[in-house]
Amino acid sequence: MSVLKVKPTLKKVRISKNKKKSWKKIDTQDIDSHLQESLLEERLGGSLSAKKDSELFFDDTKQEKISKKQYRDALIYSQPKCFSILTEYSSVSDPLVKRNRVRTPEERQKTLKKRLKNKVTLTQKIAMHNRSLANEKRANRPKRGDVVKEDLWDVEPAEKIPQGEWLQNITVTHTLANTGHKRKRVPTSLLKKPSALPAVNISHPGTSYNPAYKDHQDLLKKLADDERKLIKEEKHLNRVTHAIFKKVPVTDELEPFILDQDEGEEEEEEEEDTETENNEQIEKKSKEQKKKTQAQRNRQKTEKELRRQKLIEKLEKKKVADVYHLSQITKKLKKIEEKNKILKQKREEAKKTENLKTKVLSKKKFEPLEQEFQLSEELVGSLRSIQPVGNILKDRFKSLQQRNIVAPSSLVLKKDKAKIKKFVKADHKIDQKLINQAIGKKVK
Repeated sequence: MSVLKVKPTLKKVRISKNKKKSWKKIDTQDIDSHLQESLLEERLGGSLSAKKDSELFFDDTKQEKISKKQYRDALIYSQPKCFSILTEYSSVSDPLVKRNRVRTPEERQKTLKKRLKNKVTLTQKIAMHNRSLANEKRANRPKRGDVVKEDLWDVEPAEKIPQGEWLQNITVTHTLANTGHKRKRVPTSLLKKPSALPAVNISHPGTSYNPAYKDHQDLLKKLADDERKLIKEEKHLNRVTHAIFKKVPVTDELEPFILDQDEGEEEEEEEEDTETENNEQIEKKSKEQKKKTQAQRNRQKTEKELRRQKLIEKLEKKKVADVYHLSQITKKLKKIEEKNKILKQKREEAKKTENLKTKVLSKKKFEPLEQEFQLSEELVGSLRSIQPVGNILKDRFKSLQQRNIVAPSSLVLKKDKAKIKKFVKADHKIDQKLINQAIGKKVK
């Protein structure tokens, strides 16, 4: 027979509660447990008994099939588990939504003093002005969803800026300021040309399809002179760079280094001997040095004072001599003035020619097109049988670069893609001999 073990019922302790001291003996375990359970339910999202069935359960009708790519994308955009500790785990709402920083008593006193004195700083005035302007702009702004009642294409808009030959800039700005409109300032770069060079340069008369003999010969001579200059520059650069350095065998190159090492060892030995001698002399001198007497120091002071007086006398004599050399000083000043005038003229001339030069707008230097020409054998008298030379588009593009409108650039060709080296893995290689043996063919 099985015996049931029953726990003995505890007898309820009765305590007198006529004093405050005995109030501690009241059993509050059931209240505490109920409070803990209710708080836990609140943290986890509310009690389950209060929620509806639709919030707790759902009908799982179909199985969602997710591809590998979708699963990987979901993993990428999902929150890492290492950051889960930073998220809010309690669903209890914050009792205080907004918490303002409590100012210190010193800060409160400062604001009160300012209000009493009615002192407003410049930054506060600017802020107030900007705030009022922003509010006006916001009020005048058309709201979303407003229907446009007027026909925009029917009525021509009235000119906001008054125009006329007799109106000056001051009057226009004055009227605009009072009407509430602003005049847009045009940048100064649009008012002046970037270069004083003409858009189309007149070509050399020798480039004509039927030029005069003299003009054609002048053109050929000019081109030949330019080519000779380029050849001369190339020869000079070659002579200065490549021709200076001669090819020397390795054995001849190493000889001076070996000799230098031998000489260096001898010099080191000599230096050591001289150092030892110098050290001995310094030791002797340090022993011989004695303290100066008072008479020697007095003599030294008097000599120093005499030197100072002589220097002052020399400066005074120089000042007197400069008075008699006024004519020489005036001549020097005149020379300096003449020199400054010449420099000023040169600067003015350079300023005039500066607008005719091409500016540096990019890292690439501007290079003009080569002069187009035809030899005497290629010249034809009629326009029908003439062969076209040069390119108009290139000529116009170079003209824009020369006039500082377009930055000089180099032709960028489309880069070919790098060839990918393909190879078969060792596991994927197929041995043809083994296949032939399996089939039954004779291997050659």
